Amino acid sequence: MALIFDLDGVLVDSMPLHIESWRIYLKRLGKPRVELSERMHGRRNDEIVREWIGADLSDEAIVWHGAEKERLFRDMMGPAIERHLVPGIANFLQAYQGVKKAVASNAERPNIDLILDSGGLRRHFLVVLDGQQVQRPKPFPDIYKKAAELLGVAMSECVIFEDSPAGVEAGLAAGARVVGLATHLRELSGVDLMIRDFRDPALVDWMEHRAP
Repeated sequence: MALIFDLDGVLVDSMPLHIESWRIYLKRLGKPRVELSERMHGRRNDEIVREWIGADLSDEAIVWHGAEKERLFRDMMGPAIERHLVPGIANFLQAYQGVKKAVASNAERPNIDLILDSGGLRRHFLVVLDGQQVQRPKPFPDIYKKAAELLGVAMSECVIFEDSPAGVEAGLAAGARVVGLATHLRELSGVDLMIRDFRDPALVDWMEHRAP
């Protein structure tokens, strides 16, 4: 068995700060206020920049805008990581310390590094993948297939933890079991188990009796 984790909404409840940092950044650019929460969930920055800032931007400009927004996000998240970690995650990772684990996220590498290092989680993961290491982001299964390959574990033996419809779709398409976290959505279609966070008693029972 191997455990593969998304980052945002799974290891860390970063959505409030992502939304706020996008609002601040778009306001600086003079863009009209838009409803962000539903439209950004599980998406990669290049997709968001094209939709909200300009579909005709050059690749270089898209990367630059994404990097500037993420720099703002990290400045906001840095002092607040501990209180934004998803409840129970540290204890859960420790409880399964003998199981291979990976992070596979659409997030940019500096964001992943900030959460893993400042949150004290790095030591638990053999593999860490970001959204730029595969050609197709979630909802395509590429990043999860690559994580399983690097872990040396068959996809059918992997349990994926996700909080977004795009991530769940990617995990199911990869052929893994998927546990959904209700960090921001109460229900996620197609998951094998839905939990509120890593303290949920249902997770312990499921891991003991149903996980491969």
